Parts: sequence; structure tokens; C-alpha cells
Amino acid sequence: MAKVFIDGSYGTTGLRIRNRLLERKDIELLTLPEERRKDKAARREILNSADIAFLCLPDDAAREAAKMVENPDTVIIDCSTAHRTDDVWVYGLPELDGQSFLIQQAKNIANPGCHASGFIALVAPLVQDGLIHTSARLSCFSLTGYSGGGNGMIAQYETSDRERLLSAPRMYALSQNHKHIPEMMKITGLIHAPVFCPIVADYYSGMQVTVCLTKKDIAGSIDDIRAAYREKYHCGLIRYAEDDEDGYLSAIRYDGRDDMMISAYGSDTRITLVARFDNLGKGASGAAIQNMNIVLGVDEATGLVVPDGYMACNLNL
Repeated sequence: MAKVFIDGSYGTTGLRIRNRLLERKDIELLTLPEERRKDKAARREILNSADIAFLCLPDDAAREAAKMVENPDTVIIDCSTAHRTDDVWVYGLPELDGQSFLIQQAKNIANPGCHASGFIALVAPLVQDGLIHTSARLSCFSLTGYSGGGNGMIAQYETSDRERLLSAPRMYALSQNHKHIPEMMKITGLIHAPVFCPIVADYYSGMQVTVCLTKKDIAGSIDDIRAAYREKYHCGLIRYAEDDEDGYLSAIRYDGRDDMMISAYGSDTRITLVARFDNLGKGASGAAIQNMNIVLGVDEATGLVVPDGYMACNLNL
């Protein structure tokens, strides 16, 4: 039975991981008493006694916690931004070619960012197949539910006397310095940072990441893009489908689930690439548990919410 510790189990990601793992019979969940939760010596001891430690902390605290781990057998899965572009850490998106094997062998795994997961799932296969050049200048806009902002934003949106402006979608990261951009570039291989417009809206969870292309951006057609997606995502937790709602796309279509659906719409001259998933699922806690499952050598979807007809890709073999 694997011993698992969640450092930071009171935030949205940590709490959801904890609730899921409480239902697992193959996991022993290690906990600290409330009065010792901020005791550095106690945290160091329990981190080093765990087989797997999830870091659900702010970036600086995650860096500090990672340095506490001296046990060579402890696997760290960091859900913060701190290590996602660090070459010493393995990027935890197993659907990338060869990445599942690296995750299975890794001791340090950086869980992907929510917006970044959708962008990378859409763009990386097209760069790999030569349909998008690494010098392409792309743009991306991404809708997320307010749970993506953590407990503080959840409270802000759910208070009875909240501000009127919260009732409409709000763009943020206006300086084009969003913390997900470095991983979006590194993992896809893009030379230029995409123009990135994240938007938070008045619903709890669900994400819709969109990349718009014109003919000059691709070396091929929309059918080539669809073929690349069909080949790449025919099984597992990322799948390809033209899956709309009578001509509309809702960002909450896959909330409460741990998979991701990607699609390509339009024509050869104007193309819209779309990834839809739950920002707390495949965008956070679901992805973290998927990575843990791969480390443990069990089906990647164990303990996750997946659709009927889910077919494993045996990514962990």
C-alpha cells in the first residue's frame, strides 16, 4: 500500500486530491495534526516517510518543501508553477510522446498548469508533425471557472454581496506575463510567446482553451490537423471528437470529469482549435492523480471520473 502525503491539502487542488484518495483502498493517506501543519520539522519528517508527496502550495513554499525531501524513494508531484520549466523535473503530461515512461521513472514530477494543458494538447502534436512551425506566432484565449482562482476567488464569487462586475466574464493577466506562458512555450517548442488572453467567468469549474489559426500559420489543411489529432488522441484521457451542442461550445461540458476533449473547427483558411476539460480535473487534481497512478503502475484512470467507453492507452507500460 502506497503511503501518500498532501502538503497543502486545504486548497482547492489539495482538497480534491485528498477527497479522491480517501476512497482508494490501495492508498494510505498520511496526515499531520492541525497544530503541526506549519511545523517545518514535522513536515520534513512526513514528506520523507511518504512514497508519494503532492505539493499543493504557493511556488516559494513548494520550492522549500521539495528541498526538504532527502529520501531517494519519495516521489514528488508538484502542483505549483515552481518547477514546470525546470529540466531536472519531468513534465507531467503523459499524453506527450515518451512522457509516460519518463513519469513512471521520475522522482520529481511537475504537474501541468490548467490553461497550459489545453494549449499544449492542441499545439504540441501539430508542431511535432510539422503542421505548425516553431517560429509561429500564435494567440490563445481561455475561459475558466472561478474555482481556478483558489479559495480566495471562490469566496469572492460566492459571497451574497459580491461586486456587480463579477457577473460577466473578466479578462486578466493583461500584461501578457501569465505564469503559464513559459511552459506553453517550452513544452511545445515554440520560439515566440503566444498572445494569451485568459478569462474568468461566473461559473464554478470548466475550461475551454482556444487557439485560432489562419492559412499562413499551418503547413497543411484542417483535415491534416484532424488526422493528426485522431492518430494522437484515439484513447486515454485526451480524446479527439467534433463534439458541439447544436453549433455552440460550452465551457462546462466536461466539468466534474478528468478527461479532455479536443476539436478542430472551421475551414482551411480559418481554423479554431478547442480543448475542453475541467480546470480542477485534467487541469489540476485529476492530472496529479493520473501521474500518481502511472508512478504506481496502475491504470492511469484509477480513481478518476472518466466517460463510458473510456479506453486505456496503457501509457504506463
